[in-house]
Amino acid sequence: MTPQANTQEALALRTVDELRLNTSNESQSYFVAAYQRGYRWSELQITQLLDDIFDFTERTNPQPDQFYCLQPLVLKMGPNGAYEVVDGQQRLTTLLLILRYFNERLTEKYRQQLYTIDYDTRPGLLDFLANPTKEKASRNADYFHLFNAIATIENWFAERESRVDDIKSALLNRTKVIWFQLADNDNPVNAFTRLNVGKIPLTNDELIRALFLKRRSPDQPESEDLQRQIATDWDQIEKSMQRDDFWSFLSNDQSRKQNRIGYLFELIARGRGLTEAEKADDYGIFYAFNRHLEHIDTSSEWINIKKAFLTLEEWFEDRSLYHIIGFLIHEGIDIQELRNLSENTAKSDFQAKLRKMVFRKVIGAKFPESDLCRSVRELVSEHVESLTYDRQSDHWKIRSLLLLFNIASLLENEASTIRFQFDSFKSEAWDIEHIRSVAPDRLRNYNEQTEWLKHCSYYFSSQVEQEQLRTRIELYLNKPKRDASLMEFEQLYQDIIEVFNENGHSKPDHSIANLVLLDQATNRSYKNAVFAVKRERVLSLDRAGVFVPLCTRNVYLKCYSNRIQHMLYWEPSDGISYQQAIGDTITKFVLTGVEETA
Repeated sequence: MTPQANTQEALALRTVDELRLNTSNESQSYFVAAYQRGYRWSELQITQLLDDIFDFTERTNPQPDQFYCLQPLVLKMGPNGAYEVVDGQQRLTTLLLILRYFNERLTEKYRQQLYTIDYDTRPGLLDFLANPTKEKASRNADYFHLFNAIATIENWFAERESRVDDIKSALLNRTKVIWFQLADNDNPVNAFTRLNVGKIPLTNDELIRALFLKRRSPDQPESEDLQRQIATDWDQIEKSMQRDDFWSFLSNDQSRKQNRIGYLFELIARGRGLTEAEKADDYGIFYAFNRHLEHIDTSSEWINIKKAFLTLEEWFEDRSLYHIIGFLIHEGIDIQELRNLSENTAKSDFQAKLRKMVFRKVIGAKFPESDLCRSVRELVSEHVESLTYDRQSDHWKIRSLLLLFNIASLLENEASTIRFQFDSFKSEAWDIEHIRSVAPDRLRNYNEQTEWLKHCSYYFSSQVEQEQLRTRIELYLNKPKRDASLMEFEQLYQDIIEVFNENGHSKPDHSIANLVLLDQATNRSYKNAVFAVKRERVLSLDRAGVFVPLCTRNVYLKCYSNRIQHMLYWEPSDGISYQQAIGDTITKFVLTGVEETA
């Protein structure tokens, strides 16, 4: 039995073989309208389908009427006997790729006619399937996923070479789909929405895509040019938001890898206001756009969406806005608040408002209304001096201050093109690290003691004048744990920190003058190491191209010190200069552009 071009049959079971040809024994045509997403099945989904069919072929003594059943195909008769695929296009496309694999194994004489699938927004798809190449696959997301799917199928069958014919027979003749055909007066977009709302794989943005790319009824004509333009714009926006540097500037959600364009729709919908029902519903953003499009034409609404995206892109491209907004978003400021702040505001005024917001967020004080330079400097200085690591409640304040110091330092040089790497920063966990090691009370544990000594020994391996001290360290490390005494370790510790000039301090320095940001993995790998060991480790990471915050690197290069007596010691005078640099840099950052608008 083959599909009838004019059938009104609502529900039937059809074998995969019956999907291939129409009543004229010609290849059956299917098409996927522009409102649907492209092909997105992963390696896991493809192999699960193949594994299930293979498992069916392995059953012992199957009954003649037994078959493996796939989920429904929902279709509507389209022009010229072609079927519009309303639901199930991912399965239908994957089946075509498997059938294509079978044909590739045969000479042309024995190949079967296969059905065809056209995508409204991918007019060259048939040509791609006829000759899929890596170069063509790089042109758009659909080709990329199709190319990977073809490779997945080939790899799967390569491990089952002797069973290909059995699997082919099972797929064509004993694998069936539930064929559901819509009536002529059914709206395919409405059916698509009904079918997919509630499915986990479908997202708000994919449903919104259906709203924008649906074909209008005859009394509401919409040009195909607009459909294609929206589809093209959609791909370009998603492509831009897939860039990690752009995404990390906009969002702190590093787990969101797909459908990032949905973030844009969330911003717009929240900016207009959601009903209580929409706030509570997983598909509330979709419902909000559906409600809004009842009062505005598609073209105008798409222009609004593009304007919103272009604003975000403009912020990203502008070096100052990139750093200031990126910092505020990292600190938890809602980007919608920033969008509201920018409304009907000149760019210079917007920047001034943002710097004041940064000041209130980090310094925790009301922005002064008079004598700006003196007042800001005093408030910044008081805040910097008040922070201490040994007060737990100050930790987040210290992180914010040190992050701002890094960002403000980058912005000091207006001619520079260097940008803070929010993507690298947000992919790591960050500790507040002491520049000079604190007291040895954290090294009472034997494992911590030996780890600390290993770092020192490694450093001394390049210092000929400390060969004797290194030998003592190695002797201690080679002892069984039961023979290692705390007294011996403490003597070694005192001798080592004397070499590094870190024995003249009666209590730990927990002030900002002795603190930097360092990634958690590096920081915890060397615990309470002395300045020289930390310096070597940080600079080696920087040389290797590992992301190290600018100001952390500058500290270990002693860029803030007025007078460098020794590169391997962190003197109190170094800390004073460093703390002064923090206050001066943040004060300058806050006042830049604010004084002119005051």
